[in-house]
Amino acid sequence: MQEASGRTVSVHVTHGGEYFGLLGPYAVDGGWWSSASPVVERVSQELGVPVVVLRLAYAPNDGSSGHGGHVVYHVEAWERPVRTTPCQVSADVATLLGPTERRAGWATTGGLREALGWAEEQLARAGRPAVGRPEQVRTWNLSGLFRYRTADGGEAWLKAINPAFNAREGQVIALLGSVDATLVPTLLGSDAERGRLLLDRVAGEDLWAPSAEDVVAVVPRLVAAQAALAADGRAATAGLRDRTLPTLVVHVNALLDRLEEEWAVSPAADGPEEQVEGRLTAAELAAARALAGRLPALVAELTACGLPDTLVHGDFHPGNWRSDGTRAVVVDYADSAFGHPALDGLRPRQFVTEERWTQIAEVWALAWREHAPGSAPERALELVAPLFHLAYAVRYQEFLDHIETSERPYHETDPVSEIRRALTSAPAVERQG
Repeated sequence: MQEASGRTVSVHVTHGGEYFGLLGPYAVDGGWWSSASPVVERVSQELGVPVVVLRLAYAPNDGSSGHGGHVVYHVEAWERPVRTTPCQVSADVATLLGPTERRAGWATTGGLREALGWAEEQLARAGRPAVGRPEQVRTWNLSGLFRYRTADGGEAWLKAINPAFNAREGQVIALLGSVDATLVPTLLGSDAERGRLLLDRVAGEDLWAPSAEDVVAVVPRLVAAQAALAADGRAATAGLRDRTLPTLVVHVNALLDRLEEEWAVSPAADGPEEQVEGRLTAAELAAARALAGRLPALVAELTACGLPDTLVHGDFHPGNWRSDGTRAVVVDYADSAFGHPALDGLRPRQFVTEERWTQIAEVWALAWREHAPGSAPERALELVAPLFHLAYAVRYQEFLDHIETSERPYHETDPVSEIRRALTSAPAVERQG
């Protein structure tokens, strides 16, 4: 996992319809912009009342990748602050804090209260009522995450996502759980239409640096579940988002069309061949279009490897593997879809050492050879690299299309970065072909 550099924060504070000014800047622990707990703790201490971070109001659009620097949040006080007084709202601040298109439901006071109320109702019905206020763990354009203490001494986690561009996580968990109940978190409640998920606590730690034993405890079990869901046909009929390779090629061409149109409207000021972050050069656009033209042949080669389309996790890196040493669980299914399993197989590579990646690839391939006799999983991992990166370019563009302007610095440069990685990986695939 990339280490997050330090972060300083300022906060616009509101309560109901009142504005209590801009506080800070403060230095807070935890450099990731989405990490809400340190901000909540610092501002609650300052104001003497409980608060919640609604959203990121400003962040530097300088390739910070979601961490470090100075950022500004909109914070809502749950109770009226007594250590400060309301003040006049300037036109600029009113615009910054006012309604806007594509704002996440959990980034508004009303939407957040509704989501928390839903979670508390679910816990009460389960005989595990919440104790005290939930702890806000994370909030950003992709999700809001809250931890509840429950009357039985346990914990439950509320996750809110945007259903417009994410999988129905409750459905995915239930589907995988029907094959291997130990692979997935315990589902306490789900509201697919509003993108809400309530999960029991998963014990242990995220496996950002997985051991050899961790790999064996996770990878073959996901493959076994994927193979079973492909074999009985349920993955194909579950209504998952279609990310099969031919469909992915269509999405890639549509993305390149958009990038070419943007180029036609606004050519690069720094010159057509000078590479800048977040924008392809004319040569890169031409190379990407040429690569797209070769994708149908690449898809045919991948299909010939004999691996079935199935439920794919969509973000199968080790930070989404969690273990307490006895039970390993895979979490975070917002990116799940129906597609080629090699897209999951290659995902850990960017997060582990070369030694660990070699083991993961071997374990993954061995598992697929067992469940799909006669298949060529090693070849599939070699071939899929350009499509893997292009799939992430498409996915990151989906993020950008569905989030408000102030949140764009999280992902602004990601589609272009992934296209560049695809171009880099394509020659290696061609040499192997």
